[in-house]
Amino acid sequence: MRQRPTKLLLLCVVIASRGLVLGQSSAAVLQYSEQGQKALADGRYSEAEQAYEKLRDLQPGVAEVHANLGLIYFQERKFEQAVPELRRALKLKLGLTKTDALLGMSLSEIGHYAEALPGLEKGFRQTADPAIKRMCGLQLQRAYTGLQRDSKAVEVGLELNRLYPNDPEVLYHNGKIFGNFAFLTMQKLAQNAPDSVWRYQAAAEAYESEASYTSAVENYHRVLALEPHRPGVHYRLGRTLLARSHHMNSPADMAEAEKEFQHELELEPSNANAAYELGEFRHKAGEFDQAQKLFEMALKDHPDFEEAQVALAATLIALHKPEEALPHLQKAIGLRADDEAAWYRLVQVQRALGNAAEQQRAQAEFARLHEKAQPHEELGPMAPPSEVTRQEVDSNAAP
Repeated sequence: MRQRPTKLLLLCVVIASRGLVLGQSSAAVLQYSEQGQKALADGRYSEAEQAYEKLRDLQPGVAEVHANLGLIYFQERKFEQAVPELRRALKLKLGLTKTDALLGMSLSEIGHYAEALPGLEKGFRQTADPAIKRMCGLQLQRAYTGLQRDSKAVEVGLELNRLYPNDPEVLYHNGKIFGNFAFLTMQKLAQNAPDSVWRYQAAAEAYESEASYTSAVENYHRVLALEPHRPGVHYRLGRTLLARSHHMNSPADMAEAEKEFQHELELEPSNANAAYELGEFRHKAGEFDQAQKLFEMALKDHPDFEEAQVALAATLIALHKPEEALPHLQKAIGLRADDEAAWYRLVQVQRALGNAAEQQRAQAEFARLHEKAQPHEELGPMAPPSEVTRQEVDSNAAP
């Protein structure tokens, strides 16, 4: 995590000739001071370094000179040289709080994490300057991770995420911090409870996310061997079998997936996703009355389940009930206006109802979305795309 102070930070360090002690060498002092300040402000760090080193020799007791020289070394990535200058500045004048933060960052850069913590924590927790807070926070994550205080690194990451939600550097480092913490947590789970349902379920979900379906199925079966009635596991097993059936063109997996969805619904009648998946099986089998009941079951407690709204509308169309299908499609489009399948079904409904103008409007929107072929967006906490079978139209569909 290599960072450099922004111009905002450059302005935080006092650069003022009023702290200088003028005497016989006053002309030289003022000369080097002006040269150093201008070079530093312009980002010409090599020139600034030369001027401030000479100024330090002439004015060894001025805190601001050491502070600015430390800043210059930091900018040049000479962190080991920056540390003694910044320490000297703070010894001469304790009020240089932002220099304290810069010292913490310098110490972090050379791996002296324990020494870096006080300055970084103060800079992150107490300063009102957003640039200082941000830089200290990122270095604080690094220091906590280096000290194997991973939960503290996560705490800082959560606060950074709140303060800078769209900052790409923050998002990058948070992804690494959170991912590392998740890995360490799962590793600890494997070490402390290798034969627990939690261990097997975690492994199954990880394999499923990686499309390693056979290993996922094996681990879901291990979970069920220990707890046959564990909520949600039959559903996840069904989804994995369904994915494997598509991947390997396996009718046997398809049949097993249907059984697992049924098991889940028997254990947990309120599981909307299981009801929806069974409704898909019934719809594809032409058993539209049964499909209607299952989709209505899925929507009973979850009216914002957008895919189920579209699926129920498709079933009602198949049952020649376009007037009943219409409000479900209107609800679905209200939830996700770019759902190509919903507009496709709406064209069919408006045609069946004889609404020529509305049919034309829906046709135009479907054509626009179909040409654009947008990927499905997140559906919300109840039914993200990875959680349920999506409603789709044929690639050459023309309603």
